[in-house]
Amino acid sequence: MPLGKKFFSQPTIDLAKALLGKRLIFGDLSGIIVETEAYLYKDDPGCHASRGMTPRNKPMFGPAGNTYVYLIYGMYHCINIVSGKEGEGEAVLIRALEPVLGIPLMQKRRKTQKKEHLCSGPGKLTQAFGITLKHNNLSLLEGKMRIENTRIKPEIITATRIGLSEGKDLPLRFYIKDNKFVSKIQV
Repeated sequence: MPLGKKFFSQPTIDLAKALLGKRLIFGDLSGIIVETEAYLYKDDPGCHASRGMTPRNKPMFGPAGNTYVYLIYGMYHCINIVSGKEGEGEAVLIRALEPVLGIPLMQKRRKTQKKEHLCSGPGKLTQAFGITLKHNNLSLLEGKMRIENTRIKPEIITATRIGLSEGKDLPLRFYIKDNKFVSKIQV
C-alpha cells in the first residue's frame, strides 16, 4: 500500500530522512531509497524554488506527494518528491536506490551488469527506471509510481549536498550508513 498524504506533508528535512529505507516502485521495477537531499524554499540558494515560481519549478509548489522531474545538463533527469505545505516550493531529491526488482531491465537501460552502478546517482536511477519529463507532477499516492513502507530502520548519515554551485555547504544530504549503492560517501 502506498504511503499517504500525511507522510509526504511532513517538513522537508524530516521527509528526506523518513524516505530512507522506503521502496520506490514504478511498474515492475523497485528499489530501496538509500540517499536523499532536501531542498528548502527559504535560505537555500540551491533550491529551484528559492527565487519564486517558474513554469519549470511549478510542481514544487503543488501538493505534497507529487513528483518534480527536471532535466540537468541537457541530458539527465532527476526525480524529486514535493514536500511540506502546498505553495511552499520544497522537495526531496531521490539521489540513489538499491535495486530490488526489474534488475535485468535496469541493466539493459544503463548498459551495465554491475548492480552498484544501476541507481547510484540521480541521473542513473532515472535512466534505469525510465523516468523522464513525462513523469513530472504525478501523484505518488496512487498509480504505477509510488513509495511503500518497509521494515528497514536505517542508520542515517547527514552530509553536505553534491554537485551544486550554491547551497552546497548546507547539511541537507542524507544516506544510509555503509550502503554500497550510495552515490558518493563523504568522510
